[in-house]
Amino acid sequence: MEANGSGGTHSELDGARIYNPVALGVHQRTSPQQAYRLEACCNGNLSQSESPIFPHAVSVDDIDSVRNGRQSEGLNKHTDPGDEERCFSIVFKGRKKVLDLMASDRDEADQWVKSFEKVLNNLRNLSRQQKSEHWIIDCMRRADKNADNKMNLKELKRFLRHVNIEVDDAYAEELFRKCDRSESGYLEDSEIETFYELLTHREEIDVIYGNYARTEGQMSVRDLLDFLLNEQRESATASDALGLMEKYEMDKTAKQNKRMSKDGFQMYLQHEDCSILNPAHKSVYQDMTQPLNHYYISSSHNTYLTHDQLKGPSSTEGYIRALMKNCRCVELDSWDGPNGEPVIYHGYTLTSKILFRDAIRAIKDYAFRTSDYPVILSLENHCSLEQQKLMAHYIISILGDALVTEPLGDFLPAAFPSPEELKGKFLIKGKCLNKLSAAFNDRNNTISEGTVSEEDEAAEQEDGQKSPQKKSKIRLARELSDVVVYCKSVHFNGFEHARDKLDFNEMSSFKESKAFNLAESASGAFTRHNVDKLSRTYPAGSRTDSSNYNPVPMWNAGCQIGAPPPLGRPPASRRGAQLPDARQGDPPCHGRVVKRVISAQQLPKLNVDKQKSIVDPLVRVEVYGVRADNASKETHRIDNNGFNPTWNEHFEFDVHVPELAILRLVVEDYDATSANDLIGQYCLPLTCVQNGYRHVPLLNKNGDLISAAGLFVHVMLLDAE
Repeated sequence: MEANGSGGTHSELDGARIYNPVALGVHQRTSPQQAYRLEACCNGNLSQSESPIFPHAVSVDDIDSVRNGRQSEGLNKHTDPGDEERCFSIVFKGRKKVLDLMASDRDEADQWVKSFEKVLNNLRNLSRQQKSEHWIIDCMRRADKNADNKMNLKELKRFLRHVNIEVDDAYAEELFRKCDRSESGYLEDSEIETFYELLTHREEIDVIYGNYARTEGQMSVRDLLDFLLNEQRESATASDALGLMEKYEMDKTAKQNKRMSKDGFQMYLQHEDCSILNPAHKSVYQDMTQPLNHYYISSSHNTYLTHDQLKGPSSTEGYIRALMKNCRCVELDSWDGPNGEPVIYHGYTLTSKILFRDAIRAIKDYAFRTSDYPVILSLENHCSLEQQKLMAHYIISILGDALVTEPLGDFLPAAFPSPEELKGKFLIKGKCLNKLSAAFNDRNNTISEGTVSEEDEAAEQEDGQKSPQKKSKIRLARELSDVVVYCKSVHFNGFEHARDKLDFNEMSSFKESKAFNLAESASGAFTRHNVDKLSRTYPAGSRTDSSNYNPVPMWNAGCQIGAPPPLGRPPASRRGAQLPDARQGDPPCHGRVVKRVISAQQLPKLNVDKQKSIVDPLVRVEVYGVRADNASKETHRIDNNGFNPTWNEHFEFDVHVPELAILRLVVEDYDATSANDLIGQYCLPLTCVQNGYRHVPLLNKNGDLISAAGLFVHVMLLDAE
């Protein structure tokens, strides 16, 4: 097995040794101890630099995906096309680099990829309780420095720091003595199990279970049904309650007696059935046959950049990761490159460059891995005519039949097709020489080039970046113009001009500040504009750290293409109705959110290099929507406990437009001298929230799930009185 290092694609893992996976991923010639350690590593139980056998082992929890073939820039650059079937790449979460590998033959590469995919799939399918146990066992192994499967008092204290708990020595010694029944000076076997049970005991679950376990100390079918009806507000039946017992109760005696024990109840609470997100909303549940502009479209700006906007690297990896996170609009900022090949980079900056054709290939390969709905390629064209023609050639030849090159149907359209009609299709957003009617009626037009306004292409520099003297017009090749059908870029000259002069397919892009001002000062006109046209918003050029703007005001005005959005547009914005504004007096209240933040579990340490650095968590509950609905409230902080902090605090929010409201839960590490640090967050539309006692997963700043961590809350969505 060879690791590709010439491209610098895996500098964080230099020196790692990879062994051929057989069955569970264990090399045939490894010893039993090595096999145990390698299997542990493959299950995420060993962290980097802490494996005694593999000093550079990396947790599988850190792996995002495994890709067959020469799909990374490093492999494309440093291997031959004939090696395609021998190559594969391990892609890590966040902004870590990619590990490129080459097997001795195709069968070995396939075996590697299938083994990894099996392990990753098993890891993703773990229940919340299994993830919790997985994480705790991992921390125990890391605390067991001599790997003797025992835990002395020093190791116990080290373990508590690993799991984000700061306790005084007296309490640690008391806990140790309580578990050390053999008085041997260390814990092993059943003593470690007792310690685990004490550590993971959740008093809040005891209270909830005790309120409903009215049948000989356990829950009967009737008891569980009462819980589902009264607390979870579900339309459940006795048959549903019995089904949950069959699914989650592990005790055979309890199951035979049609009872649910506390362990079974806790397992149910920690399963996806009890997530705050309605399971019915995890897949497409809305009508997808409306015109395309009736939907919010998740968009990526400067997609090719993987770090900052001034000198960071450009990479096809940016397109792959955006598309794998369900992004449906990506940007290609194209410029003349050497050897006649157009390149993509952030103009007038020190960012690196990638070939335009490589970006199109990556988009083609990954566009529909997570969703069949159409992908928009937003072109920012700064190229000469010759390189524009080559761009068009790559777009047409690589995307093939999936590219929309003419309107759907036999008649001149007056509105957008639906996402359902456009499944598996690519739409090009860019400049175009003709009106849609002219192009439709005269498809044999032989004009080879023309001039168009340059405003869109120069938009990036309007926010303060220096650029050469801008021209008012640029030359546009007919070949590139012809691939633009439903998303023709035009300059915005006001809502009245757009209403009277523009076709439905002529769309404008708005920089952050302009879009926000229009949403504030002319929300009604902006909303009506978006009833039959598309609008795209993008971050200010001053956001050099690649941060994003608050997209909610733009969503409220019906802007479709922007930051990752909620799942659909409310009927009011599709009709062009003006939404409530607090400046116009208090609009009628349509609902109330009553939320109790109860506890959190296994929050991660933010500074893993400092073992004594324990988080002081607090939770902020936020509602975003129309102006009248925006609100934020927070709990008190819990000092030195990221493992099982408990707040049990109650909040209420009035909601005027529930279909536009977004609920955001933010967990932060309190800091008295500077801004709080983000631990994790979770957002979802209010219309997707389940009532009752719910566990909330947490995502890090990169949008990756934090394994085992979460919040426990109680939510009630009430109609206005």
